[in-house]
Amino acid sequence: MTLSIGDYAFIGDCASAALVGCDGSIDWLCWPSFSSAACFAALLGTPEHGRWLIAPSAPIRTQRRRYREGTLVLETTFTTDEGEVVLTDFMPVGAAHSSVARIVEGRSGRVKMQMQLALRFDYGATVPWVCRVAGEQAMCATAGPDMVVLRADVPVGGKDFTTVADFAVGPGERVRFTLTYGLSHQEIPAAFDADAALAATESFWADWSGRCTYTGEWPDAVKRSLVVLKALTDRSTGGMAAAPTTSLPERPGGACNWDYRFCWLRDATITLFVMLHCGYRDEAAAWEAWLRRSVAGNPDQVQPVYGLQGERLIMEWKAEWLPGYRGARPVRIGNAARGQVQLDMYGELMNALHLAAKSGLNQSPVTWSLQVHMLAHLEAIWTEPDNGIWEMRGQRRQFTFSKVMAWVAFDRGIRSAEANGWDAPVARWRSVRDEIHRSVCTRGFDETKNSFVQTYGGEHLDASLLLLPLVGFLPPDDSRIRGTLAAIERELLVDGLVTRYQAEAPLGSPPGEGLFLACSFWLADNMVLQNRRDEARALFERLLGLCNDVGLLAEEYDPRTGSACGNFPQAFSHVALIGTALNLSRADEAAAKGGVLHNPA
Repeated sequence: MTLSIGDYAFIGDCASAALVGCDGSIDWLCWPSFSSAACFAALLGTPEHGRWLIAPSAPIRTQRRRYREGTLVLETTFTTDEGEVVLTDFMPVGAAHSSVARIVEGRSGRVKMQMQLALRFDYGATVPWVCRVAGEQAMCATAGPDMVVLRADVPVGGKDFTTVADFAVGPGERVRFTLTYGLSHQEIPAAFDADAALAATESFWADWSGRCTYTGEWPDAVKRSLVVLKALTDRSTGGMAAAPTTSLPERPGGACNWDYRFCWLRDATITLFVMLHCGYRDEAAAWEAWLRRSVAGNPDQVQPVYGLQGERLIMEWKAEWLPGYRGARPVRIGNAARGQVQLDMYGELMNALHLAAKSGLNQSPVTWSLQVHMLAHLEAIWTEPDNGIWEMRGQRRQFTFSKVMAWVAFDRGIRSAEANGWDAPVARWRSVRDEIHRSVCTRGFDETKNSFVQTYGGEHLDASLLLLPLVGFLPPDDSRIRGTLAAIERELLVDGLVTRYQAEAPLGSPPGEGLFLACSFWLADNMVLQNRRDEARALFERLLGLCNDVGLLAEEYDPRTGSACGNFPQAFSHVALIGTALNLSRADEAAAKGGVLHNPA
C-alpha cells in the first residue's frame, strides 16, 4: 500500500524534486523540471508505475531519518537483525544534468541490501528500452526524448522490466548509485563523483540557510521552511512551484485532486515579505522579476497561475491509466485555474510590486505603466463575479474577499504613486477605492452575524475573511473585524483548527476535505493583532506539531485520521509558518503597526 503522505521526505536541486519514502523508495520524480512528466509515479499508482527502492532485504526493525542541518541532504537509518545501515539521498544543485545520488553506508553488522529501479516515463505509461553503456558499469534507459543513466558501485541486472541489484555492506563500507537525466538525442551524461557531489551539495545548502537573519524563537522550523521554498524555486527563472506534486487528494479517496507544480500570483506578497525579512534579498528580487515578466502583456489576459518559466498554456488533462493516490481519482495534469477569473490576484500583484518598490527592488517605468493599465482594467471589472480565492469551479459569485483585494490593488497603487511621485490618476483611484470599501462593508457584512461573509448577501463564513485586517482593509480593533473573528472561531473551528468554509456551504469542495493549514496560521496572526499572544503561540506550536518527522507540511491536515493530505510539501503552508513566526517574534511591533504580514503599506 502507498505510504501516508507524511511518510515522505523531499529532495531537490532547484529545478526538479523527488519524494523519498521512509521505506527507501523514491515514488515521485519529474524530469527535467518540476512540471515535466514523472518517471517515477508510484505515488499515484503502484510500483509498476515507476519507483526506485534501496532498502535492506531483511525485515526492518526500526527506521529513523533526518536532514543534515540546514540542508536538503536526507539520511535514513535502517536497523535490522543483521545490523544498521544509512541511506543518504540528495540531488546535486547547479549541475549540467539533473541527477539523484544515493549512497549506502554500513554502520554495524553486515546488512544485505536490495535495489529495484523501475523507470516508467510519461507518468508511468512508457516502459523504456534499457541497455548497458559500453566501457563502464552503467545502464541507459531511453524512450522518446528522455534518457536516464544509472551508475552503480555494484553489478546490476534486469528482471521483469526492472533493474535490480543485491549487495551487502559492513561497517564503513559505501556503495554509491547515481541516476542522471539527459535528452536521448544527445551524448550520455558524464559520470560524476557522488562523494564530492555530496560534499558540494551539503556546503551549498548549509551556506544558503546560514544566510538566514531570523533570530526568533523557532529557528529550526523557519530555516527548514526557507529551505523548502528555495528548493521549490526554479533557479533559472525565480518562479516558485506551489508544490512538487499533483493530485494528492484533499480528502481520502476524493476527486478534488489538483496539479500544484505551477506558480500562483496569490503567493507573491507573502513570499516577498518572508524572503526580505529573513535576509534573502536576491531570491526576493528573482521572484519579483518573475512576477513582472509573467504578467506582462494585455492586462485582461493576466491569469492566476503560470508555469515556472512564465508559461500560460498549462492545459488540464487526466492521466486515466493511473489509479491515483490510494484510489483517489482522477489524476490531473495541468491546472484549469489558469482560465478562471480571480479578482484577488490583482490585489496580490499590486501589493507585491508595492512592497518591492518600497524595498528598493527593481522598479522600472515599464513596470509602473503595466500597473496603471492593470488598474484601468480592474476598474472596469471589479463589480463582476469571479471564482474566488479557493478557485471554485462552479458558478461565479460575488466573493467578499475578492472585492477586498480589489480594494487592496487600488490602495497600493495610490500609495506607490504618492511615495514615488509617479504619474497616475490618483484622484480617480481614490474614488474607486472608496466605492469598493463601501460596497464590501454594505453588501459583504451580515448584521445578524456581526460578521463579514463569504459572498455578497450570503450567510456563510469563509476563512479568507481572516485576511481583512492583515491587508489593512480595516483595523484589527474595528468591531466588524472582532465580530468576524469571533464568528470564525465559533463556526469554522474543527479540532481547534480552521476549515476554509462551512460544510453546508453550497460553494466549495464536497464535505470531508482536510483543514487547509494556512488558514490556521492566519488565525494565529489575528490573535497577535488582538493582543492574544499566548493563544497565538499555543496555536502556532500546535501547527508546528503537524509537521512530519523531517519538518515538512502538506497543504491540509485531516483531523479524523491525524494525517497529512493534499499536495506535499506545500509552499503556501511553509510561507504562512514563516510569516506567523515573524509576527510572533515581533509581536509588540506587529500589534503597534496594525499587522505587517500582508500589509507593507
